[in-house]
Amino acid sequence: MFSSCDKKFKNDNFTAYFGGEVTNPLNRYVLFMKDNKVIDTLPLDRNNRFFKKFDSLTPGLYTFKHDPEYQYVYFDKNDSLMVRLNSSDFDESIVFCGRGEEKNNFLMDLYLKNQNDGKKMFEVYDYDLPKFTKYIDSAYTSKKSYYETKKEALKWSEDFDFYAKAALDFPYYTKKEIYPVVHEIRTGQNIISKLPSNFYSYRDEINYNKEELTNFSPFVKYLTYMLNNLASEKVASTSTPEDKALEMNITKLNIADTLFKNQNIKNSILDNIAFAYLLEDQHIINNKKFLDRYNELSTDKSQQNEITKIGDAIQMMKSGNELPSIDFINLNGETISSKDAIKGKSIIFFWTENAESHFETVHKKAIDLKSKYPNYNIIAINVDDNQAKWKTILSNYNFSSITELRVKNFEELKDKWVITKIQRAIVTNANGTINNAFVNLFDVKFADNLK
Repeated sequence: MFSSCDKKFKNDNFTAYFGGEVTNPLNRYVLFMKDNKVIDTLPLDRNNRFFKKFDSLTPGLYTFKHDPEYQYVYFDKNDSLMVRLNSSDFDESIVFCGRGEEKNNFLMDLYLKNQNDGKKMFEVYDYDLPKFTKYIDSAYTSKKSYYETKKEALKWSEDFDFYAKAALDFPYYTKKEIYPVVHEIRTGQNIISKLPSNFYSYRDEINYNKEELTNFSPFVKYLTYMLNNLASEKVASTSTPEDKALEMNITKLNIADTLFKNQNIKNSILDNIAFAYLLEDQHIINNKKFLDRYNELSTDKSQQNEITKIGDAIQMMKSGNELPSIDFINLNGETISSKDAIKGKSIIFFWTENAESHFETVHKKAIDLKSKYPNYNIIAINVDDNQAKWKTILSNYNFSSITELRVKNFEELKDKWVITKIQRAIVTNANGTINNAFVNLFDVKFADNLK
């Protein structure tokens, strides 16, 4: 624990404190957030510690984020908390101390119990219905007993209990939503008709219009699977996966429109559906139909503009279009435009120093493709911002058949090329135009894009 943990805190009526220590930091700050909005940026000092006195902090659930990881912290009135974490083992390393430590350590313990339980679920989804139900009910009963014991001992507030109970219940509900889908994928058995009539009875007990749940990840994850299931029941098989994806996601928009009465929540859920649909690897022709329906239902014009901007950017990445111009930096530190760097038939992929196994695997895959398709240029784009570290990493390897570049401005890359996940790849034609901008190098059909 921190030697200064209790010394920092003063007994007054209006202030609250939040501080901590980050071992192996990935950057020099911690973001303090509420409902996905940054309240404050807390810089790390030379000892990798941060500290903030808030003159007045509204009780509730907050988020602290050390990119790319985040976790929750709950403040009651006058709580003063320190947190210790290690970015190399983020969730497992988090420990709170100070006024309010018990309930926050409980939330972390429950989160880790759910995470560990989730790791065991892969084979559990193979179980027949009675065995599956017995397994998840037993695990839930154990965690519920832990929750009730802590609730009685700590006498926490009703507002905190709302999140504690949600963190207990929604992972259990999520398993039930996942089960029939994964069971069929893994065993080939469709068991939907065998589910008892009360299998999803908990759905009727959930208040979907509580704004406090809108950005709470256990609820958001549950909602994702629940909407998928409801939409699947309404969508008939169509001729192509692309058309089915469109129909599924428009159906999810329509369900959300009916299910959520609170307009703020409805807008948030519509945005989540839109982001997930627009940013997945997919055929992009149907996006206009989807966006037309989204725009009919959403009243959040500011967020709508963001969704529309993504839609417009995706349209610019259609086959036959020229790649929007982006600036890169080469190994000599010189700026070079994408128009000059990418000429002729090319395979472009992306990597980051924060995903070491992916970095090595994707480069080996690219080298293999180069040997099979020597008429293609292979271009690797690093998305990090440290030139020296980038060069040092590459100096340990011999990737002579690959052109290595680093993006100059990641936000520009994200906005213009819609790069939101590192697994994306882009294939260009002989004249430099786009062949396929939404493809994965490890897709079994990737070679179909190469001529």
